[in-house]
Amino acid sequence: MNQCQQCWDIFIHVNNALYCSVSERHQIIARSLNNDSNLLAIVAGTGTAGSTSNMLHTPRGIFVDITWDLYVADCGNDRIQLFQAEKLSATTIVGNGSANITFTLNCPTDIVLDSNKYLFIVDSGNHRIVGSDSSGFRCLVGCNESSGVASSQLANPWALSFDVYGNIFVTDHGNSRIQKFSWMDNLCGKCKEKKIGKKRIKLHLILYEKYLSELRGCILSSRRGRLWI
Repeated sequence: MNQCQQCWDIFIHVNNALYCSVSERHQIIARSLNNDSNLLAIVAGTGTAGSTSNMLHTPRGIFVDITWDLYVADCGNDRIQLFQAEKLSATTIVGNGSANITFTLNCPTDIVLDSNKYLFIVDSGNHRIVGSDSSGFRCLVGCNESSGVASSQLANPWALSFDVYGNIFVTDHGNSRIQKFSWMDNLCGKCKEKKIGKKRIKLHLILYEKYLSELRGCILSSRRGRLWI
């Protein structure tokens, strides 16, 4: 990847393909890790900022599912784009231009697809985390859409990750911290919680350091439960 500009985000597919979100070039590129070739493939974007179905504007987070469908947090266009395998034109699944016109995004910066194919989005400009289920999209955290330092608030979050228990770890960039939001089935006494349907989210602050001011993302090891920053 040394031939490209800085990757905002990277994703490694289960078939050992590396994807890079080249935000400044408004493109997503990929290469195989199964050989020593430096051959890069453009899988999304034209190299020029735009809002048509084959263009991106400052793309950020990316996710590739088992069927090679590519999901892109298209920050500059305030939308999430779905590029089906080997297609260079996308469908807008949420945000500007989507059928879900009642749900707006403001510079989404990360996206994760869970095992049930539900989407979780870092809606950075609105300081919140958004999720989908069988009923559609809804807000999970930061639902007043204003930044803050309380345990239930975020400030320009950038990335999220899940552990094997369904807990959400969020890079809370504006607050220079990482927050953990735990799924809970039962009440836990004095813990701060946010109820979502039959589930509840328990709010934790797990890291807070002035040295994390440039924090961009975090990754969880599913085997050992280790947090990498």
